[in-house]
Amino acid sequence: MLTAREAIDNTAVPSRQGTESSWETRPKQSPMPKLRDVLPPHPRVLFIGINPSLRSQQVGHHFAGPGNPFWRLLYAAGIVPQELTYSDDGKLADYALALTNLCARATRSAAELEREEIQRGKRIVLRKIIRLRPAVVAFVGATIYRYFCADGASLGVGPKTATIGGASVFVLPNPSGLNANFPGFKDKLVWFEKLRDFANLGVEKSADLADPQIDDPASAKSV
Repeated sequence: MLTAREAIDNTAVPSRQGTESSWETRPKQSPMPKLRDVLPPHPRVLFIGINPSLRSQQVGHHFAGPGNPFWRLLYAAGIVPQELTYSDDGKLADYALALTNLCARATRSAAELEREEIQRGKRIVLRKIIRLRPAVVAFVGATIYRYFCADGASLGVGPKTATIGGASVFVLPNPSGLNANFPGFKDKLVWFEKLRDFANLGVEKSADLADPQIDDPASAKSV
């Protein structure tokens, strides 16, 4: 005899075949895979996205949208030594790279995020930075850095003079194909290559990115 719970999970639905009625059991749906942070201790770079896409939530992996070249950019820039796809996101830890999001809730557009959840996400991210102690924090999108920067003149992509929790800061363009400011793959790639040099990921740091990074008291008030 089925329990009440089993009866709910295995709801029978009618199906007609010819002139005879039959009953078939509807299979229990599998739970949606959970999207997990990739957080090895003391990473060389901690990538921070704004929030997952609906596709990423569906498959349980980061930057899974078909129009998002994040994984191709990492390889093309020489940040990782092998080509990865979204299903390989956990392998970032093998290269001392970490990945998280400002907000955990998946949306069709980041514009759907509420101010309260953004501020809550900011506090959570700051705790992760202090706990993990990354060498570099890389914001994947200039919009995200705006929530952490007190100086409006410092907005935009590239290396920053301020640090957060002792980590140097670099801002990447949003890799989405909808980014009108950096529409092409090469437009984004140049900044991923600059991050590679800035974080000294297997190559000599470029002279124009070698300025010392010191904590900015004004920025510290913001974060």
